Amino acid sequence: MVTANGGMNQQRVAVCNAVVVARLLNATLVVPKFMYSSVWKDVSQFSDIYQEQHFINYLTPDIRIVKELPEELQSLDLEAIGSVVTDVDIRKESKPSFYLKNILPILLQKSVVHFVGFGNRLAFDPIPFQLQRLRCRCNFHALKFVPKIQETGALLLERLRRHSAHPGALDHYLVGSHAVSAMIARGDRAAKASKYLALHLRFEIDMAAHSLCEFGGGEEERQELEAYRQIHFPALTELKMTEKLPSPAVLRSEGLCPLTPEEAVLMLAALGFNRKTHVYVAGAQIYGGRTRLAALTSLYPNLVTKENLLSPKELEPFMNFSSQLAALDFIACTAADAFAMTDSGSQLSSLVSGYRIYYGGGRMPTIRPNKRRLAAIFVKNNTIEWKVFEQRVRKAVRQTKHVQSRPKARSVYRYPRCKECMCLTN
Repeated sequence: MVTANGGMNQQRVAVCNAVVVARLLNATLVVPKFMYSSVWKDVSQFSDIYQEQHFINYLTPDIRIVKELPEELQSLDLEAIGSVVTDVDIRKESKPSFYLKNILPILLQKSVVHFVGFGNRLAFDPIPFQLQRLRCRCNFHALKFVPKIQETGALLLERLRRHSAHPGALDHYLVGSHAVSAMIARGDRAAKASKYLALHLRFEIDMAAHSLCEFGGGEEERQELEAYRQIHFPALTELKMTEKLPSPAVLRSEGLCPLTPEEAVLMLAALGFNRKTHVYVAGAQIYGGRTRLAALTSLYPNLVTKENLLSPKELEPFMNFSSQLAALDFIACTAADAFAMTDSGSQLSSLVSGYRIYYGGGRMPTIRPNKRRLAAIFVKNNTIEWKVFEQRVRKAVRQTKHVQSRPKARSVYRYPRCKECMCLTN
């Protein structure tokens, strides 16, 4: 049994890691549960987001999956018998040997083990070829969004492309037959496709608070972020009091701060995206609200979000379900003509870029900025000419734009270009 933590993207990684651990231990997997979080405040479960029966059927050759714990085990007090294993008990990215040595004995003795708060707890290397391949089968094939999300996602793509006569290259993998259904419903007007750039602006308050950076808001901002940390990240607050941590200026110079909306505007403008560019902004509530987005909306008047592309009635089934809303962002970003991220460490950006590589064959432009190089450029942006600024930003992005083979120990979800993954086996 697995109860995954985090938002939709963290949960997706946890599910695929759980599938691999079940195969490693020769165990039956109960369809994963999703933990309620005070940050995400979403009660969605697996079947609210993914097609449960497809997940079970697709992975049948690899592992046995059941919808609930067998009846003879349901009456057990799992905590009392020592079958509960939390994320505190498992180091981040533990090797398969850890599970064989520490978890398998519990499973054999108690017949059941329950991972609570399970997330990024399985290493990417060293790991047997077939287990790595199973990760890819799970992420790129077994996890399909439910029809409700696919249908609304298809509607979102149709409006982003301004009623194109043809679905995009990745639409089939994301929304299935709903891509064609959306065109039929509107009479398939043969209009020229409108291209769009998707921007994942990872600048919500949880990101801003956890980074320990400052964003120009002075004492009021510092107090607000510290108050948020005390409630949602108490361990980080305690660490600040007991240890000397790097200053916000040092964190920024090391590229450890998320790009602000203002910095994102400078980067996109320097890369040549002009005022006519259609921009889709993904993300939850941007920290600082409309005021913070002013620079972005001023330079890019054709900026849209799912909230203003879909009607209140169309969005109503997803309200208060952040994971389901995140699924719509995942679809819009993955299918985009170009995708830009402001934080390469974000799980959404990582999964989206991996999906674009896997199904796009390296032909789907993805902008992954080097924040350390950009920080050095932004510091000097008041003292250099625009042409020099453009050249430096383009060089900084060019150095990170190539689709590369998976580096050792890096995520197959982000870097699927490896012999275990790039089989496109149905």
